[in-house]
Amino acid sequence: MGLRLKFNLVLIMVFLVGFAAAGFISRELLQANAREEVVRNARLLMDTALAVRSYTVEQIKPHLDPQLNEVFLPQTVPAYAATETLAHVQKKYPDYGYKEATLNPTNPRDRATDWESDLVQQFRQNGEYKELISERSGATGRQLYIAKPIQISNPACLACHSVPANAPASMIKIYGEANGFGWKHNEIIGAQVVTVPMDIPIRNADRALKTFMASLAGVFFVVFIVLNLMLSWLIVRPIRRMSQSADKISTGDFDVPEFADGGKDEVAVLGSAFNRMRRSLDKAMQMIERGD
Repeated sequence: MGLRLKFNLVLIMVFLVGFAAAGFISRELLQANAREEVVRNARLLMDTALAVRSYTVEQIKPHLDPQLNEVFLPQTVPAYAATETLAHVQKKYPDYGYKEATLNPTNPRDRATDWESDLVQQFRQNGEYKELISERSGATGRQLYIAKPIQISNPACLACHSVPANAPASMIKIYGEANGFGWKHNEIIGAQVVTVPMDIPIRNADRALKTFMASLAGVFFVVFIVLNLMLSWLIVRPIRRMSQSADKISTGDFDVPEFADGGKDEVAVLGSAFNRMRRSLDKAMQMIERGD
């Protein structure tokens, strides 16, 4: 096995190990960054919904409450305002979702699905949970969701949701007496759920990984060629010439030219030593031939 082959085998093995390690670390880092980006988007959507709810309670509801006995205006309900506002966002970004998933809602559209009901039950069973973040497979692909509990912390909410007799007649006229009643103070009745698609950030991360790995392979190929040229020019060729000269000298042919003495690297030092050995051997042979 030649020196060049040994060198290339070691170089390729080192590259493969480094390539695999770099690919694994880069993939984990890019995937983590992609997930963080999705979480940021989900939090932004959730904070938008919370801001709409606060705005409705503080600036809209006080002006419309006096009309409640005559006509019920859903716009005064924070959950309705947040859902309607983000519904406009969903028209442009249909893969994004927001829902005030409730076990016993006044508005039927807010009724929790099976998986949303499971989230509500987790909040009920673990009162310390203030937020849940996880992933699920949706109709449009892989999704990340953030959920926060909806808890009746304001006793004023029970005016419309305790028993039908206490609720405004205008609200009963729209939604009836079958839904949205029986709520209790401090009870967790639902969950705010934001869903954000993960496919695009994950695809971007995969594309970045492929680009990086292709670039790394390209750099290795260039380095491989350059190192082989340097190995051939600086080491293999001089050593091959020395080997050929040594073969001729071993048969008594001292007409081979000496190696140039220029340079201070190991190959140049070896060439100088070879030249001295050649001259010494040549003199020794001449002395033997003269009978000295």
